[in-house]
Amino acid sequence: MGNHHVLNSDGVDISQDDTWLALHTETLPDGIALSHISLLELLQKQEKLEVILPLTDLLNATGKMAGGLLQEVRELVSQHASRVGVWVTSDTDTGILVALPEFLLQQDLIVIHVPVFTDGRGFSYAQTLRQIGYQGEIRIAGKFGRDQIAYLLRAGVDSFVLSEHDLQSISDISQAFNALASSYDGRHAAALPMFSGA
Repeated sequence: MGNHHVLNSDGVDISQDDTWLALHTETLPDGIALSHISLLELLQKQEKLEVILPLTDLLNATGKMAGGLLQEVRELVSQHASRVGVWVTSDTDTGILVALPEFLLQQDLIVIHVPVFTDGRGFSYAQTLRQIGYQGEIRIAGKFGRDQIAYLLRAGVDSFVLSEHDLQSISDISQAFNALASSYDGRHAAALPMFSGA
């Protein structure tokens, strides 16, 4: 995995406290987690770890949770993990999320990976997860822009994975997290100055 940092919703670097490990697969994108672990390594560990699994690898051809061997592997991982999360790419059909609410609501972390900068579906994914009642942490990774951070926060994202290069190239990352602090998001008319009663 490359050199990345995890920032919370306030723009604070929480990398040193982040203990999530991505289960290594051939399709694992860079930046899903700060580190990864193979299934064999996980099974040999004495302590239980926090593990992120690839959602699409847990599904059958119709987009439902796979049974058989994949279900057994998922249960085995759960037995060897203290907490479990999943990652999904934003180019996956959002219908898959809507069809799996029971499974998704059980996850401690959901990482949305944005493969290309022009893909705005990360916003829809975060909103969809919140609409189905997901209360856990939503993290975004991949190719999202600094100017999108405030909007992603509004959509329900809790944390952000930024590469070392991206973090170094942004002079003041805190501005990205506060860009919309005083703007109106369309949810609460009482927040508008004309309705404040003053």
